[in-house]
Amino acid sequence: MRELYDLPREVAYFNCAYVSPMLRSVHAAIEGALAREARPWEISADDFYDPPDRLRAEFARLIGARPADIAIVPSASYGLATAAANLPLRRGQHILLLEDTYPSNVYSWRRLAARSGGEVRTVPRPADGDWTVAVLDAIDDRTGVAALPHNHWMDGALLDLERIGGALRERGAALALDASQSLGALPLDVARVQPDFLATCGYKWLHCPYTISFLYVAPHRQDGVPIEENPMNRKGSRHFARMADYTEDYEPGAVRFDVGERANFTLLPGALAALEQLNRWTPGWIAAEIGAKTARIAEEARGLGLEVLPDRLRAPHFLGLIFPDGVPDGAADRLKAQNVHVSVRGRSIRVTPHVYNDAEDMERLLAALRAL
Repeated sequence: MRELYDLPREVAYFNCAYVSPMLRSVHAAIEGALAREARPWEISADDFYDPPDRLRAEFARLIGARPADIAIVPSASYGLATAAANLPLRRGQHILLLEDTYPSNVYSWRRLAARSGGEVRTVPRPADGDWTVAVLDAIDDRTGVAALPHNHWMDGALLDLERIGGALRERGAALALDASQSLGALPLDVARVQPDFLATCGYKWLHCPYTISFLYVAPHRQDGVPIEENPMNRKGSRHFARMADYTEDYEPGAVRFDVGERANFTLLPGALAALEQLNRWTPGWIAAEIGAKTARIAEEARGLGLEVLPDRLRAPHFLGLIFPDGVPDGAADRLKAQNVHVSVRGRSIRVTPHVYNDAEDMERLLAALRAL
């Protein structure tokens, strides 16, 4: 699949969890859209509505949702702020977070706890790497919300969201997901997990251009209040000549949570091309392809004395390589000097390949790790 991306032969890119390379089809769609935006007389009223709706439908296919359940947002943090603004928390209840949660999934929950008289409770990193058991043990009658990822952003440690979601529902608690480091490369079915909200950025595993992101809102949460008001979310907004006929009624579904200027004329066509490609591949196929690569890297890494989570506790598309004495100083820069691109996150070198990585990339990465 390497030829589908604009990847120079000398670059071995194992950093999709940072920013995904751009598909050539996405690049071409954006270039065409930019040329069209330079001619605004070609932009019709329908362009404010139809492309966002097509994008909703493609994203909904990825997670087994309805298009009406999807809002278009500029970032995961925007989606999570929307979730925090619409989930109830009673005085004395707590919000569960994982230790070392990504900041986008922390600050809005702290604010909710402060204004509600609740608290944020952090689940410590389990010594055995089993976050599912750790979270299940932390859920009790005071749990109001669990704000979780599908896998940890530092090392790919996996959570069983179906089991966790069921345990939360038994306690009457809500589930808010940040799927930024999984969605697109790891299958997720909202009908089985049943989150109240699911937010994800688009520029990592979804291959979308930066600032095009998504929010799933469960049907029973779709009568909430958006964190901003814009006319495109209101009933009858297609009638531009009647915009001053104000109404308190929103369009049905999750559309009310859309960000203003959602119909980004330049970037939406690129995002649509990205999701169409992912749906052709399917997340299950992508996970299997990437999983074969991470399994080989993990085997080699263990032979070098590095620690790797057991396969049953790790998302297949994600690999954290733990050095017994800590990550060597400047490790990422030393690999970058060889045009091998990874990230250091916490105690791990984070290796996140995709379908574009081929045998030559793999050999170069493994040689660089041996030298390190």
